[in-house]
Amino acid sequence: MKLEDLEEASPPSTVTYAKLLEKIEMIRSSVRWAQSMDRPELQKILTHCNTLRDEMMQLSYKERLVNFSASEKLPIVKESPSQKTGKKRKQELLERNFIFEGVFGESPVLLEALEIAEKAAPTTLPVLIDGESGTGKELMAKVIHNNSSRSGQPYVSINCGAIPESLIESELFGHKKGAFTGATSDRKGKFESADGGTIFLDEIGELPLQGQVKLLRVLQSNELQRVGSDQVTYVDARIVAATNRDLLEMSKKGLFREDLYYRLSVINVTLPPLRERRDEITLLREYFSAEAAEQLHVRPLLLSPRLQTFLQHYEYPGNIRELRNLIYRISCLAGGGVGDIEHLPDSIRPGNAKPGLSKKSHRPSLLEQPLADIKKEAADAAEKLYLEQGLTEEAGKVAKFARRVNMNRSHLWTLLKKHGLNADDYKQSTAGS
Repeated sequence: MKLEDLEEASPPSTVTYAKLLEKIEMIRSSVRWAQSMDRPELQKILTHCNTLRDEMMQLSYKERLVNFSASEKLPIVKESPSQKTGKKRKQELLERNFIFEGVFGESPVLLEALEIAEKAAPTTLPVLIDGESGTGKELMAKVIHNNSSRSGQPYVSINCGAIPESLIESELFGHKKGAFTGATSDRKGKFESADGGTIFLDEIGELPLQGQVKLLRVLQSNELQRVGSDQVTYVDARIVAATNRDLLEMSKKGLFREDLYYRLSVINVTLPPLRERRDEITLLREYFSAEAAEQLHVRPLLLSPRLQTFLQHYEYPGNIRELRNLIYRISCLAGGGVGDIEHLPDSIRPGNAKPGLSKKSHRPSLLEQPLADIKKEAADAAEKLYLEQGLTEEAGKVAKFARRVNMNRSHLWTLLKKHGLNADDYKQSTAGS
């Protein structure tokens, strides 16, 4: 069945997961193998995706109706989040039509943040996201916007720390012609541009006190005045702010308005650093590897076992952003081959004692894990590397690979599926190299 067949097929009388999965696979395949796409083709795929989403919503609605009917007969005591496994919480989150661009793991702290964001999204309450630099605060802001009723409206982002103090008010609230030197015409600010949608204020702790006063007024009454104007403008913009600083401590020192802090933090979402959610490292590594391979036009990245161990135990002071940059660097320097320790920057390469890398970072203690887990992790890494090397050398030809290593072909397919390896990726990359 081809993608075109979806247009000719009549709407199914019963929506099932099997039928939905079949449609998803057809759409994925059509995008994956398309040589190029013009606007009509993109619009066609978008239409199919919208139809698919409606069917998913229909199926989800039916399930909720059945569950509700059952609960009327026999009350069900729900498990609290703390009683559920990370895998179950993640699955339930995804089954509730939760929109998230990218991948995430099963860390209880991260799942709690995502669940708070999910509940906050449908409201108009302000949200304050805090966490170290590089933990994904802007991505979380987009998650809140995309899961809200404002998802079809503007999403405007501004970094309060990247704009000169003399211009920050003009950028946020706009200005009137002649308000200051260079103001040659009336100009609306970011808040007016975000009217009806969401405005993301990154590094809110850098906002000057005068700008904080005006922001407080917007939060209290949804009103603002452009710089140099007495006219009051009404705006309806949902505010999501982010910071890597302790705003409460700043407010005690007089550097941030306490009343503004409490207005912004009606809903507070804290993102844990990557070192506290190590289960995500492998997921993110593979996600960024695929992304880098596509952008750099190289083969999917292979990693040596010792580099895999390093990346799993490194402290990541720059968090997810640093991991992404490392994967892109290794993908570029390895050139479609096997990434190894020498492809790391000098500042973090094992054996090079440089500032910014703790002893624990480049000498991870294996004693922190059970020996059985270490053995399994090493065996899985070696097995995957073996399969990747075989697919690379045999250009993705599974039958030829199986004959070469004297392995049953069905068993080889099972191993490839276990490690999420697609033989076609290696055919395509070899053909294009």
